[in-house]
Amino acid sequence: MSEQANTEFAEVDLHNIPILLRRKIEAMLLAHVLEVITERSGREEAEAVIGETCSRSAIEQGAGLRERNREEKDRDPTFHDFEAIMPQWRASGALEIEPLEVSDEKMDFNVTRCKYSEMYREMGLGDIGHLLSCNRDGDFCIGYNPDMELTRTQTIMKGATHCDFRYRMKKEG
Repeated sequence: MSEQANTEFAEVDLHNIPILLRRKIEAMLLAHVLEVITERSGREEAEAVIGETCSRSAIEQGAGLRERNREEKDRDPTFHDFEAIMPQWRASGALEIEPLEVSDEKMDFNVTRCKYSEMYREMGLGDIGHLLSCNRDGDFCIGYNPDMELTRTQTIMKGATHCDFRYRMKKEG
């Protein structure tokens, strides 16, 4: 690779590309990983590895955004900060969201359209879409702000009409 190409590549901030595109690129590779592990160790092990891999990635991404928040605001992220970064997940029309409530103690919204789900189905990965995206949502909080937790009873990925996101601050004591 030429020095100019190296410089141009180094200047690309992969965190600034639309998350939908990031997930597609990841899924293209993880589909092959799924096949290889399934052949060697079975489907259950393959899904466990994919799930753990995506979980670790979500925690790492959350931790990175937590550090950025601390640098800018000298504190851990709040739900208002979380709301401010939501456009990253909605970029390219990836999610259509019905906001319900944001306060210091909670953030509630419904996802009424999920292009992540549509994309995974088109790629033939709809059966593991929850591992590639949905399961990341709660794990993200571990890195972003461990006092936040997600409760969700349904997802579009699993056939529901909408995803019900209910984030809460954990109660002390």
